[in-house]
Amino acid sequence: MYRGILEREPELERLARAAREAADGAGSVVLVFGEAGIGKSSLVRAMPERLPDRARILVGTCDDLDTRRPLGPFRDLVGSVGSELARAVLAGGDRYRVHEALHTELAGAPHPAVLVVEDVHWADEASLDALRFLVRRIERLPALLVLTYRDDELSTGHPLRHLLGQVSRAPRMHRMPLARLSLDAVRALSATGRLDAAHVYEVTSGNPFFVTEVVATGDTGDVPPTVVDAVLARLRGLDAAALAALERLAIVPSAVERPLVDALLTEGVAVLAPAEQRGLLTVTPERVAFRHELIRRAVADSLPAARRIELNRTVLAALVTRPGTDAARLLHHAAQAGDQDAVARYGPDAAQDASGAGAHREAAAHLRLVLRERHRYPPAELASLLERYAVESYTIADTAAAVPAQREAVALRRTLGDTLALGADLRWLSRIHWWAGDAEHAQEAAREAVTVLEHAGDDRLLALAHSNTAQLRMLSERYAEAVEHGERAIVLARKVDDPAILSHALNNVGTARWRGGEPAGRHQLEESLEVALAAGEVEHACRAYANIIWNLLDGFRFAEADRFLPPAMDLADRAEHLGFLNYLHVELAMRRLAAADWDEAEKHAEFGMHDFVPARCPALTVLARIRARRGLPGAGELLAEAWEIAVRTKELQRTGPVAAARAEVAWLCGDPAAVVAAAQPVHAQASRLPGTPHRDELGYWLTKAGHPVRTDDSDHPYALQTRGEWRRAAALWQRAGCPYEHAAALAESPEAADQLTALAAFDALGAEPAARLVRAELRRLGVPHIPRGPHAVTRRNPAGLTERQLQVMRLLTEGLTNAEIAARLVVSVRTVDNHVRAVLDKLDAPTRRHAAVRAAELGLIDGRET
Repeated sequence: MYRGILEREPELERLARAAREAADGAGSVVLVFGEAGIGKSSLVRAMPERLPDRARILVGTCDDLDTRRPLGPFRDLVGSVGSELARAVLAGGDRYRVHEALHTELAGAPHPAVLVVEDVHWADEASLDALRFLVRRIERLPALLVLTYRDDELSTGHPLRHLLGQVSRAPRMHRMPLARLSLDAVRALSATGRLDAAHVYEVTSGNPFFVTEVVATGDTGDVPPTVVDAVLARLRGLDAAALAALERLAIVPSAVERPLVDALLTEGVAVLAPAEQRGLLTVTPERVAFRHELIRRAVADSLPAARRIELNRTVLAALVTRPGTDAARLLHHAAQAGDQDAVARYGPDAAQDASGAGAHREAAAHLRLVLRERHRYPPAELASLLERYAVESYTIADTAAAVPAQREAVALRRTLGDTLALGADLRWLSRIHWWAGDAEHAQEAAREAVTVLEHAGDDRLLALAHSNTAQLRMLSERYAEAVEHGERAIVLARKVDDPAILSHALNNVGTARWRGGEPAGRHQLEESLEVALAAGEVEHACRAYANIIWNLLDGFRFAEADRFLPPAMDLADRAEHLGFLNYLHVELAMRRLAAADWDEAEKHAEFGMHDFVPARCPALTVLARIRARRGLPGAGELLAEAWEIAVRTKELQRTGPVAAARAEVAWLCGDPAAVVAAAQPVHAQASRLPGTPHRDELGYWLTKAGHPVRTDDSDHPYALQTRGEWRRAAALWQRAGCPYEHAAALAESPEAADQLTALAAFDALGAEPAARLVRAELRRLGVPHIPRGPHAVTRRNPAGLTERQLQVMRLLTEGLTNAEIAARLVVSVRTVDNHVRAVLDKLDAPTRRHAAVRAAELGLIDGRET
């Protein structure tokens, strides 16, 4: 399917079926219609690959000009049609000649001919006349006539009405109204970005054009310029009263209920009729709403700032007099009006309402506004607001905002003499510091929290402080201390009957025991999940999920991890817990890396490439290993940053994977000394702990680099390879579903047959560095016929483009049309169409613009193949 078009499969199938019928001599007319931006042109662009092999597609477009081009859409066909039609259209004076030439062109071979006329609502009269001629004859032609138009812009007397009336009476016609996209489709289009799909859907109402523009700009807060232009063009010609009324309503970011409409429009609702007729508004007895949120924003953003401020003051005054008005609405208009007293008055309540509804982004945004007016609040209230803001920022993974806010809250608590509040805030500060990757300050705040709360008389807060300490001890591999603090927290949590703290403590104790080699720890960790889910404690449930999955991945129990990942990600997504959602995406990236599904692994790892340190470190590691295994540049730089983060955390769960990845990269680059430098220090640390998977992998790399390590009877596949038991290791890797590692184990066989099998696997995966090492070993063994592997051009570019596709891609990024590319390469336009679709697919780009950006990122533009 054409990249970027979603939920149009039924329409494409109907078009394909109609084209097949036309090829048999039964032509028809297809009406494709919908509002502006609904995807009519995208559907047309997706058609070619669905048509019969010998089909010709001819596309002409009508333009929105004050003075229309005579036969404009047919002039677009010149160069793609026979000389008779071209001369007739260019001459233009003899309509009969044009009609006959059109008939002859569509009747000629090859069959079928598919004539598309886009935006027929802007067609000139001569073009409409020609189309009427064709409609009367289309059923006897081996041709398909496709007309696209905006049905929401057709007034009663619109010139197109006559043609549509005629089409409706045609024996063979198809009506294809295009619906807006569903939330699932918007989610798919938003997947490569960092936007919230539900919010994109809310502000665009699923209009594909608006969705694409918002995703392209990467911001739902500002209206894309292309959308602004499209909307403002509709305002031309509105009378002053209607325009002024439209502007007043545009200040309100929602449907405007009738009482507010009446308060804002003293001249009455009838003044909106011209705007309603132009498809800008929907008016009912109960409310008035803009057809799209982006239309409203475009109108509002076109206003001078002074008028926007005054209109917001008017709306705020009207809303304040109405009982039960949502605090968030009051806060919005107060901020837009610059009324700081009202911001301070309504902001905290708006944030509380948002947080209670699970809208943590909105809660953080409200509190951010409130804290600009911090001088208006007494110290205790300000400390509470800062804590709330820090916690909301933590929840949405904004550690850059969370850390300073919580530090300020703690500083205020120290001056107020409230021991319990200070202890609670210290515990939060410890958690937020860890979330930001600052282990030292996290431990410091944790110790002080326990000290402050030890004799404060609040068992619940003390349980939290002990559980927090248990967590930090578990993360720093001090498992016995983690269990000690955690078990005390469990006792206190059961005493005060607090399921959230109980889940947290069970998680810490269970994870510490599981990582320490006690299988029973898994049962406590799963109990933690059950307690959290039963109590509706989303954060604790997400954390339990994350720890279960991480341990299963470490133990190569991928099938079990696969059962936990979907419900975990669904929970974090629904609750808007973005920190854990990003973390779970990175765990899924680790899972896909193990399966050698590198494209998917990259996609999910990108979710961790934010300031959220716990996710960023493993995300960088995954991306670096993929680059190294594919032979792409940049792995070293990614691992340098990952190592810096890992060292700050002082956690083996971070330093171990990064050290192993650095060792692998060094090995693939042929640098045994660098392998030892990367692996040896962390291996020494891991060797002092029980049950750590990093010890075996790092020991394996050290052994390969000529520094053999002591081994035990571990059945970890890397331990087996370290002992030379490559065949057993290969079987375990294969059983686990790790094709790259399976091939690497086979490559250690002394037999050429095994190495050739490994080579074939590496070539299939695109693992050029490993394949190169195997080829060198096969040559050393004297193997006479070593497969050459993938074509050099395909291997040298990470998108897997062929030589011709690289040529097309580079011309495409220069801004050439398909016809211009065809002329440059001396091939048919249809051939170029096929190449362009392949390029967009391989680059995972929905548009030509995205393809240019993606090609630049991959370094495919500047180089030239020889």
